[in-house]
Amino acid sequence: MTSIPLTRRAEPADAVTVARLLHAFNSEFDTPSPGVDVLARRLTLLLAEPTTFAIVGGAPAVGVALVTLRANVRSDGPVALLDEMYVAPAHRGTGIGSKIIEHMVRTCRELGVAEIEINVDESDTDTMRFYEHHGFTNGDPDTGEKAFSFYRSL
Repeated sequence: MTSIPLTRRAEPADAVTVARLLHAFNSEFDTPSPGVDVLARRLTLLLAEPTTFAIVGGAPAVGVALVTLRANVRSDGPVALLDEMYVAPAHRGTGIGSKIIEHMVRTCRELGVAEIEINVDESDTDTMRFYEHHGFTNGDPDTGEKAFSFYRSL
C-alpha cells in the first residue's frame, strides 16, 4: 500500500522550514535569495497575517506552496496569488506536489477566494502542464483569450 503524502497549513513557527524550501528553490534555479534567515524573519510575520498562508507537504517538509491574498473590486472574495510552489527534486513525481496544490485550493475555497492566479515562465512547460492538470488555464475560460502577466521592478 502506498502512503499518502502529508500536507498541512504552515504556522508562523514553520517559518524556518518554509524559508529553507524557498531558498532551495531560488538556489536550484539560480535566482537571487536574501537567505534563509531573512526569509524566515519575513515569513514569521507574514504567516501570522490573514493575507498570507503556506501549505507544506511531507514529514519532514519537502515541498511548499506560498500564497498571498488581496482584495479586489471584481468579486466579494479575495484573489489568491500562488507566489511560490516548490518540491525538492528527489520528491518530484511522487504526488506530493499534487497533494500540496489540492490542499492549497481547498484552503482558498474555505477562505472564500474568488480566483487563484499563478505566474509561470514561458519556457517552463512541465510546470504549465502540472497546473493545467489541476484545472488551471492561461486564458479566459469563456473566450479562450490568452492571459499575460507583466512586471516592473521598483
